[in-house]
Amino acid sequence: MIEKYLIKNELSRKRWKIFKSRKSTIFASILLLFLVIMTFCSPLIANSRPMILKYSDHYYFPIIKDYDASTFGITESLDVNYRKLQLSSKDFAIWPIIQWDPFESNSIVDSYPSMPTHSNFMGTDDRGRDVFTRLLYGFKYSITYAVAVWFISLSIGTILGGTMGFFGGKIDFIGQRFVEILSTVPSFFLLIILISIFAPSLWMLIIISCVFSWINISYYVRGEFLKNRNREFVEAARALGASNRSIIFKHILPNSLTPIITFAPFTIAGEIVGLAALDYLGFGLQVPTPSWGELLSQAQKNYTIAWWLALYPSLALFIVLTLLNLIGQGVRDAMDPNMI
Repeated sequence: MIEKYLIKNELSRKRWKIFKSRKSTIFASILLLFLVIMTFCSPLIANSRPMILKYSDHYYFPIIKDYDASTFGITESLDVNYRKLQLSSKDFAIWPIIQWDPFESNSIVDSYPSMPTHSNFMGTDDRGRDVFTRLLYGFKYSITYAVAVWFISLSIGTILGGTMGFFGGKIDFIGQRFVEILSTVPSFFLLIILISIFAPSLWMLIIISCVFSWINISYYVRGEFLKNRNREFVEAARALGASNRSIIFKHILPNSLTPIITFAPFTIAGEIVGLAALDYLGFGLQVPTPSWGELLSQAQKNYTIAWWLALYPSLALFIVLTLLNLIGQGVRDAMDPNMI
């Protein structure tokens, strides 16, 4: 057992060495991690509420808690406009870097969409909302959707493909016929039909997208299980009396995940594009949820007057997809047995 553990560790060290030997891959990984942290910390970066507010010798945290307007002596409104709050010399407010939330319109500009200005350095959309803020918040939905669809599809595809590949026979025959039938269905059009029937919330989109996205993964897992189930180490485990469960999870599955891990960054990139396409067509996240595809749809409607609506969302998509592809190339080289 110790020798087996050391061999696995040595293999992992070799793969990590190959992965980090590509400087572009390491740079892409660090930058993508930075972007993910930014989007999940977006309320601390872009918000119309101060992070910390000292008012009348009391401290408030509007960014994480809603306060009643009467707390600040406001009687004519139920909402608190923190920008117009009268602060004494002893009071102060610590604001995020960008003082806009993704749903707030800039009432100062003359018309929407407005060009990049000092207040909105990437301009506003057709409802006066800050483009940078919506890009920042929108990436959270894109990456959550992509990773969730990939993980759920991976789980379903691994279970079904592994079952067909390990047991073979009638189970494999019936399972493959079922998969072949599903693979002939125009999944994207059926996806649009299902979304038009149900309310397209984020998790509803994830569940509907997973209906077909597991099929390709099941092909790879089935092939790996068919290849590995008759290998020497599996026969040795059977001879020692190991159960099917032990053989699957301890011997075959760890040696069958190479193609899945290799394709993971490319799959996630494809899911990001898929969500952007759905949002662009109007079948994605419900308005006014921040979305890159929705911004591109606005750009198509205002292409003669709002170049920034096309430039910045397209640039954001290009950067994220490029980073994921660079990471995918590094993972592919690390998992390639010919390079170890």
